Amino acid sequence: MDGMILAFHTIFTAYGFWLPNDPRGSWSEFVRQWELVRFGKATGVDDNRCRARDAHDIRSRLDAKKALKHPPVLLTGPQARAVGRGFARAITEGGYVVHACSILPGHAHLVIARHPRNIRQIGGHLKARATHQLREERIDPMSDCVQHGQPIPSPWSRNAWNVFIDNDAHFRAAIEYVENNPLKEAKPHQRWSFVVPREA
Repeated sequence: MDGMILAFHTIFTAYGFWLPNDPRGSWSEFVRQWELVRFGKATGVDDNRCRARDAHDIRSRLDAKKALKHPPVLLTGPQARAVGRGFARAITEGGYVVHACSILPGHAHLVIARHPRNIRQIGGHLKARATHQLREERIDPMSDCVQHGQPIPSPWSRNAWNVFIDNDAHFRAAIEYVENNPLKEAKPHQRWSFVVPREA
């Protein structure tokens, strides 16, 4: 089965978690917020490898976060569970098959099986339903950031990081990575009702 797209490892980042000019690289082509421009241009990359552990200027990255228009989003436990309920709704509506999911304070990981819908559309659907659920439960972390006459800002970054999975070894490794991701932040394993174990 090597060479055919089997699934996607998708990473959604909350607002302020990974900036467009992060010194480790980003998927952005330009910096949209003028507050961040003085910290440099967008650090676009041409591959999808994980860069979270890359060496970089940590002080510069943290200084840039202080210049954000709004405080970075850090989901609480109740907010993360609401995001999970929003994901579940989108998954049911879209008929997506999710083999792993972890929702952490600043980002969420999912392993999503190949689907006729484009992965960017799937990501938009998942984030939209998660945001709607947060607002329906009146726990949107951006609800205090409303400016007069403006809509509530999204709690999510604009895009997602989508890693294409084209072989069984990568598929298994991605599921294991996502399942173990909460442990890296000293949190327990997560179990979501919408996750479907992958058949061996």
